Amino acid sequence: MTKTRNIRRKQKRFIKIIIATFLICLSLLIIGGISLFALIQDTPELSDEQLQNPSTSVIYDKNGNKVANIAGSEHRLPVKLDDVPLQVQNAFIAIEDARYREHSGIDVKRIAGALLANIKEGWGAEGGSTITQQVVKNTYLSSEKTLKRKVQEAYLAIKMERKYTKDQILEMYINTIYFGHGAYGLGAAAEVYFNKDASELTVSEATLLAGLPQRPSGYDPFKYPEEAAGRRDIVLSAMKKHNFISSEIVEEAKNKEIEGMLFQEQKDNSYQDFIDYVIKELIEKGFEENQLYNGGLKIYTTLDREAQTFTNEVLTGTDPITFPDEAFKAGVILMDTKTGAIRAIGGDRNPESESVQRGFNFATDIQRQPGSTIKPILDYGPVIEYNEWSTYHQIKDEKLEIDGKEFKNYDDRFHGIVSMREALVNSYNIPAIKTFLELEKTQVKQFAAKLGIDLEHAYPSYAIGGFGNEDGVSPLDMAGAYATFGNNGQYHEPYAVTKVEYPTGQVRQLQSKGKKAMNDYTAYMITDMLKDVVEEGTGTLAKIDNLPLAGKTGTTNPPEGITDGSTDSWFVGYTTEYTAAVWTGYETTSTEQFVSKEDARISRLIFKEIMSNASKDIETADFTKPSSVEEVKIDIRNGKVASDYTPSSSIVTELFVEGTTIPPEFKPIQKKKTNNNSKKEDKKEKKDKEKEQKEEKKEQQKKKKAKDKESNDKKEKQESNQNNSSDHDKKEDKKTDQDANNDSEQNANQEESMDNPKEEKEEDDSEQDQTDQPESDNETDKKDENNKSDEDNNEHEET
Repeated sequence: MTKTRNIRRKQKRFIKIIIATFLICLSLLIIGGISLFALIQDTPELSDEQLQNPSTSVIYDKNGNKVANIAGSEHRLPVKLDDVPLQVQNAFIAIEDARYREHSGIDVKRIAGALLANIKEGWGAEGGSTITQQVVKNTYLSSEKTLKRKVQEAYLAIKMERKYTKDQILEMYINTIYFGHGAYGLGAAAEVYFNKDASELTVSEATLLAGLPQRPSGYDPFKYPEEAAGRRDIVLSAMKKHNFISSEIVEEAKNKEIEGMLFQEQKDNSYQDFIDYVIKELIEKGFEENQLYNGGLKIYTTLDREAQTFTNEVLTGTDPITFPDEAFKAGVILMDTKTGAIRAIGGDRNPESESVQRGFNFATDIQRQPGSTIKPILDYGPVIEYNEWSTYHQIKDEKLEIDGKEFKNYDDRFHGIVSMREALVNSYNIPAIKTFLELEKTQVKQFAAKLGIDLEHAYPSYAIGGFGNEDGVSPLDMAGAYATFGNNGQYHEPYAVTKVEYPTGQVRQLQSKGKKAMNDYTAYMITDMLKDVVEEGTGTLAKIDNLPLAGKTGTTNPPEGITDGSTDSWFVGYTTEYTAAVWTGYETTSTEQFVSKEDARISRLIFKEIMSNASKDIETADFTKPSSVEEVKIDIRNGKVASDYTPSSSIVTELFVEGTTIPPEFKPIQKKKTNNNSKKEDKKEKKDKEKEQKEEKKEQQKKKKAKDKESNDKKEKQESNQNNSSDHDKKEDKKTDQDANNDSEQNANQEESMDNPKEEKEEDDSEQDQTDQPESDNETDKKDENNKSDEDNNEHEET
C-alpha cells in the first residue's frame, strides 16, 4: 500500500515538472515573440525605388547653405549584372559573402563565427552580415551596432531574398556601394579609377575595387597605394581559397603595380580639402564611411566659404607671394580662436590652377619638426604655469653643451643676461633650453598634451623644436595649441563638423567643448610676449596694421651640406577672433631642394594675407589682462621697480603673476661713508644751514622795509616843511638800507650760484654710488639687435 502511494506521488511530481517546463518554455516563447515583435514592429517596408537609389549625404557651410554632396562631385553609372564579367562578380562574393549563392539572406555559420569573435573581443568586433544584409543596412538602417538593428537587418534580408533573385540583389549591391572619389557603383568606379567600362575590368583591377568598400579612404589607391595593394592581395587570396581563380592568375594579378594601373585625373573642387577632412573627422567619431556617402545625412560644418576660396587663391601663388617652384608645398589652417571651429584648410598648392590634386593634406596629415614655434608650448608656457616666472625673469645666454652636443643661437652669438621676454622675442635657443631644463619632463609633456600635442619623448632638443622621428606636428595641431593662449587658457579641439542630422530627424551635436589647459596668467603672459615678437622681433613681416596680433616664427635645421637654408618654415599667430598656422617646405629636403632664406619669408606672408582677409570686416578686440597678472615697470639698470628717479629710457614694462615676489622700488639711499665722503657731506650740510640763515635774514629785511614805509606815509600828512627836510634824511637812510639789502641779496645769490653746481654734482655722485649700472657693451648689443630689420637679423632661427 505504501509502495503504491510512493509511486503515485512520483508520477504527480513528474507531471508537475513537465507542466512547469512547458509553461516556462511557453513563457519564454511568448516573451521572445513579444520582444521580437517589438524589435521589428517599426522595421521599414521594402521599396524598389529606395533599393535602387540610396540617398546621398550633403555638406552645409557655417551658415547652413549647401556646399556639395559629401563626395564632392557625385558620379553614378549603373551597370547590368550581365555586363559584369563573372570573375569580377566573384571578387565581391569572395571577400564579402563566400556562401552568397547558398543562404537565404542570413548565413548562420558566419553569424556563429562573428558571435564567437564578439564574445572574445567585445560586441561589434566582427560582423556576420551577408551581401543581402549589407544592401538592407546601406539602404534602410543606421550603422549602429545594436541588437535591434541587427534583428531588423536579418528580418529584412530574409524578406528581400523572398522578393528578389540572387542576381537582382547582387546587381543592387554593386550599383549602390561607394568606392571613394565620388564613385557610386561599379560602373562609376571603373571609370574614375581606370577610365574604362566595367565589362573591361581585369582580375587585378576588379579585386582592387572589391577591396575598397570596406574603407574607401583608408584603401584609397591614389593616397595609399601600399595599403590598397595589400587589400587587393587579400581579395585575390579569398578568390583562390574559394576556387574562383587559379594560383597562376593570383600571382599575375599581384605583380601589377598599383600606380601603373590608375587613371590620374585632378579633382575640380575648391572645397575638397575641407570635405576630405570632414569625412576623416566623422570616421574618427564613429561614423561608418559607407553611411556617410549613402545614409542621406545632413552634415553641418564650420566652413567659411569666402575664407576657403581666398586661402586657395593665396596658395596658388598670387601677388605679393611668389613661390620658388611647383614642388614647394604649404599647409594652412584658419580657425576660430574662441571655439576651435575650422574656417578654412589649405591642404596643398598647385600653381597651374585652383583645383587641388588628390593626395596628401599638408595642413592636417604632416608630422614635421616645429622649430621655434614650440618654445611657448614646451618652454616658456610650462615655466610660467608651474614655476610662476615673470616675463622679466633673467636667464644667462652662454655656451651650453649637453651630452657632448653643443647648442647654438641662430646668430652664433651669446647675449649674456637676458629676460625671458628678450629671449622669446629674439628667438634665442640657449635660454629656451635652459628654461626647459628647469622643468620636469612630465610637466612638459603634460602641458603640451593639454594643448592637443602628445609627445613620446621630451629631450632637450625638443625645447627648440628638434623632434625625433616618433614625434611631429601639423598646422592643425599648432593652430589648436596657439588658440589656447588667445582664449585665456581654454583649449578647444579643432573641429570641422557642428552637427549631423539623420533622415529620421535625429540630430547628433559634435561641437568641441572647451576645457581648461592652463591658468589665465600663463595664457596672457605668453600672448603679451608673442605680441612683441610681431611688433619688434622675428615676426615683423607678419605684422598687420591696427590689428592686435601675437605670433611666432620657426625654422628647422637642414640636412648636412646645406649651410644657408632650412627644412621647414613656420608661422603661427592669433588674434582674439582668429588663429592661423602656416607650414611651408618640401616633401623631401636635399641640397637641390630646400627652404632658402628668402623662401622662409613665405610662411609669414601667407599668414599675413589670410589673417588680413579674415579680419577685414570685423572689430577685433585686444587681449585683456586678467586680475591674476600684475603689470610692473622695471628699471633695467638694476632690475628693481622703477621710481621717480628712473629715466623713461631705462624703463620696461613686465608682467608678474599676482602674489609672487616683485623687486622692491629703487630709491637712492645713503651708504656708509668713507672719511672723504663724510667731509663732503659735512660741508654740504654747513652750506645748507648758511643758505637757510640768509633766506631768513632777507625775509626779516623785507618785513622791516614794509613797516617803515607805512610809518613814513602817515607822517607825511602831518608834518610841515621842516619835517620835509627830516623826511629827506629818512629817505637817505632808507636808500642806505635798500642798498644794504641789495648787496646782501646779491652776495647770497653769488654764493648760491657757486654752491649749487657742487651740490648737484655731489648728489649725482651719491646716486651713482648706489646704482648698479649695466655693462655698456650689453646695452649696445641690445640696441643694435633691436634696430636690425626683420629681413636681416630675424629671418632665421637655427634650431
